[in-house]
Amino acid sequence: MLLDSVWTLLGWRSPPADIPAEPAPSLVPDVALAEDDDPVWPSARISVAEALWGEGFLFPGGGPEVVRLAKPLGLTAASSLLLIGAGTGGPPRRIAAEFGVWVTGYEANQRLTALANERSQRAGQGRRAQVEHWDPLAPKFPRRYFHHGMAIEPLRGANPEPFLAAAAQALKPEGQFVLLEMVADRPLDPLDPMVASWSRLEHRPAMVPSELEITNILARLRFDVRIVEDVSHRHMESAIHGWRVAVQALAGAHPSLRQIAVVVHEAEPWLARFRLMRVGRLRLVRWHAIGGG
Repeated sequence: MLLDSVWTLLGWRSPPADIPAEPAPSLVPDVALAEDDDPVWPSARISVAEALWGEGFLFPGGGPEVVRLAKPLGLTAASSLLLIGAGTGGPPRRIAAEFGVWVTGYEANQRLTALANERSQRAGQGRRAQVEHWDPLAPKFPRRYFHHGMAIEPLRGANPEPFLAAAAQALKPEGQFVLLEMVADRPLDPLDPMVASWSRLEHRPAMVPSELEITNILARLRFDVRIVEDVSHRHMESAIHGWRVAVQALAGAHPSLRQIAVVVHEAEPWLARFRLMRVGRLRLVRWHAIGGG
């Protein structure tokens, strides 16, 4: 029943034949996990997301994707990195471990911020991969403090200009900045059923900037925009791969109705996102820019 529900949500009539035979953590959340600790990210949902993307990660690709995004920055042990979108702490911990860089992560959800810091302390990375809370509606970071910056879908309906200005002011002269953000080539209609469903399931308003709007704001902030790359296809492939591997691992499981509901609930926003991306109404774009002197 669980397999059929998830395959249907992701648009397949039956499990794909090319699922890789690799181990995956259990997608079924522990029935003992509480559901009342956060309205957006309860413990059971975090458990499902981390089964899909890896411990500490709440988005497709997990650790390898974070390293791929960070690698062009040329990070070293002498660098400091501003990382917005820390989730449960996987991104700052993985980058700190991979490059030896000092990372200050920022996360908008206070529940995730607390969990990220708890895990960093347990991993002995409490200082090198610390996470702070931030408000997307009133972005503020230490001024001229970081060598480089990286942001993973930071806006979620917030105005891009104040955020990008705050990020620019946080970087030292000629600091590099990588931004991964959802864009819409035309304004989304919040009354459109597909858009309304996506907005509700992702807990965000339907206000999405265009690629050109973000590129122009970066230019006004004296960034030299070197790369603007549509990574929508890669994003969708990574997401589908994660679901395939994790759901196939459930073949011998006997989940309860509550466990089924939690897994299906996590699949629903991905279906809503995929629908809009497949028809080109949403895209995921990566920018790589260098700040002015």
